[in-house]
Amino acid sequence: MNPSELRYSESHEWVRSENSSATVGITFHAQDQLGDVIFVSLPEVGSTVQQFAKMGEIESVKTVSDLISPVSGEVIARNDQLEARPELVNESPYGEGWLLKVKLGDTAQLDKLITAEAYEQLVGETTE
Repeated sequence: MNPSELRYSESHEWVRSENSSATVGITFHAQDQLGDVIFVSLPEVGSTVQQFAKMGEIESVKTVSDLISPVSGEVIARNDQLEARPELVNESPYGEGWLLKVKLGDTAQLDKLITAEAYEQLVGETTE
C-alpha cells in the first residue's frame, strides 16, 4: 500500500528524494485517519523547514492536525493546487496530493526516516 521507494516519518509524512531535493506528502494512512481534507496550510516558498518540527497544518471535517517536516531544508515549491482542491490529499496522497518540495540541507537526514515495511508495522497495516 505504501510505495517502497519512499521513506516515512513516524508522524505519517513521506519523502521522495531526488538528488539534493525531496518531495514531501502525507501517507495514505494519515489521510484515511483524517477523513475528508478541507484545508491545508503550508510554508511559503523560500522559507526553511526543520526536520521533525511543525511545517503547517491540515484540516479535515474531523480535526486539525500539525504537519511535521520529515526533513530540513529550503522550501522550493509547494502544491498550490491544494488551495482550491485540498481533496487531492485524499484522492492521491502519493501523487497529485503532494505538499512541498524541499532543497535538502543534509541528505543524511533521510537515514533517520523509516522504510515502507517499518512504517506499515508502525501503523499495523497488512497487505490483505
